Amino acid sequence: MLSRSSFTGLAIGLFAVYLAHTCWVMYGIVCTRACPAAAEDGTAEAGGCVWPYLARRPKLQLSVYTTTRSSISAESNISLVLNVEDFDIESKFERTVNISVPKKTRDNGTLYAYVFLHHAGILPWHDGKQVHVVSPLTTYMVPKPEEINLLTGESATQQIEAEKQTNALEEPVSHWRSRLTLNVMVEDFVFDGSSLPADVHRYMKMVQVGKTVHYLPILFIDQLSNRVKDLMIINRSTTELPLTVSYDKISLGKLRFWIHMQEAVYSLQQFGFSEKDADEVKGIFVDTNLYFLALTFFVAAFHLLFDFLAFKNDISFWKRKRNMIGMSSKAVLWRCFSTVVIFLFLLDEQTSLLVLIPAGIGAVIELWKVKKALKMTVKWRGLRPKIQFGKSSDCEKKTEEYDTQAMKYLSYLLYPLCIGGAGYSLLNVKYKSWYSWLINSFVNGVYAFGFLFMLPQLFVNYKMKSVAHLPWKAFTYKAFNTFIDDIFAFIITMPTSHRLACFRDDVVFLVYLYQRWLYPVDKSRMNEYGESYKEKPAKMAHRE
Repeated sequence: MLSRSSFTGLAIGLFAVYLAHTCWVMYGIVCTRACPAAAEDGTAEAGGCVWPYLARRPKLQLSVYTTTRSSISAESNISLVLNVEDFDIESKFERTVNISVPKKTRDNGTLYAYVFLHHAGILPWHDGKQVHVVSPLTTYMVPKPEEINLLTGESATQQIEAEKQTNALEEPVSHWRSRLTLNVMVEDFVFDGSSLPADVHRYMKMVQVGKTVHYLPILFIDQLSNRVKDLMIINRSTTELPLTVSYDKISLGKLRFWIHMQEAVYSLQQFGFSEKDADEVKGIFVDTNLYFLALTFFVAAFHLLFDFLAFKNDISFWKRKRNMIGMSSKAVLWRCFSTVVIFLFLLDEQTSLLVLIPAGIGAVIELWKVKKALKMTVKWRGLRPKIQFGKSSDCEKKTEEYDTQAMKYLSYLLYPLCIGGAGYSLLNVKYKSWYSWLINSFVNGVYAFGFLFMLPQLFVNYKMKSVAHLPWKAFTYKAFNTFIDDIFAFIITMPTSHRLACFRDDVVFLVYLYQRWLYPVDKSRMNEYGESYKEKPAKMAHRE
């Protein structure tokens, strides 16, 4: 069996290997190997190389068509919506056009955009060297339920939207993607024909020009730019909708990176992530500077490591915990209650799974710690469970006395604030249901005044003049994660109250650090496992 230190070392070692492997893969994506023959020869006759057709500087034209069919075979099936005759691949542009919405699309159908890059003055289906990409302009989502005033039962748009809400809340409906982002890889990069990157190869179209092989311009649609916030519900009465077409050049390294990120987002949806969950991941890539994104990756990796080590040490601490001396049982109960409430709140707000899953795991662990703290045992008599509580020692009763004293003072301040906040929100804020109001009232109390429930443990520490009974290893890892959460609070979409709570936890931990400095560990005092540092371990009898 591995010792705890060996297990931690193994976890850190595996993490280091994973980080190094990821950096090597990212380097291989960003830095593509060029054709060595072209570097030596420098001419288009270099064998085995695939040359860029754009190096010939052809005069190009960009055309965007719409159709209700996923594949086209004739000109009569499509409608031209945008035509850029003198298309400059180096120049960035953005144009908004009005799209006529067919009846089939208004009846919960799909509309596709066909984007052609072809020689100027030639229709795309008559050009043998044209390239094109296809993207749906619609997607299916369940509309968000409308929020109402729970006392009056009315909302600003309830009278107008009542009929639509009745039909739309149960099933997904067509939503319009109002943005179409295009890119063309503009580098005159010469590929090695024997080792073409698999990610880019799918987007390449080869042609023979003389004695050499060329690849046509690589046209790419940036699906990561399609955000949920830009979606518009398509009504039966809608005849026209705006579409913003934007173009920008892209480097080979960024193109390959973007292809891998799109595949990663698609894989998340295949594993059951909703469109909204995938949108949170898109926001990390699209709304973040590329260098800051690289920093975010490393920060996220360390967050994962500290999460694992914090859970591991927290479980190890409570698994070996023999008594509750010096530990505030009410603080444990409050942590459990607040963690469960926060999880239900995030679930009600349909928060990203990136935030929801760790919150759910934390709630399960807190429930288990309550069982340990209260010394609960469950005995079954047939199908009826019977819960029994263990007895407390004199030292534990003394700790409980300090704990009760601290809670008494806190209740004078906490309860009026929570009740007043719940009443104010009921009168002035709109909610989807009474359950939503109840969860929001609880979670607002947790976020706004939850740090007050940390005070009983601080009060117990003050009375006992000791912090040796606290799980400091788990605290340290959680503190690192708290500071990392401060960074993620500005990157991942989450409720504002949850974002503010990240900064509140920083203050609480700093107070704990101050107490650790104020009350040095007494080596003769029993630690959290009922052991003394000055006790010498019993030696095994040696056989001659």
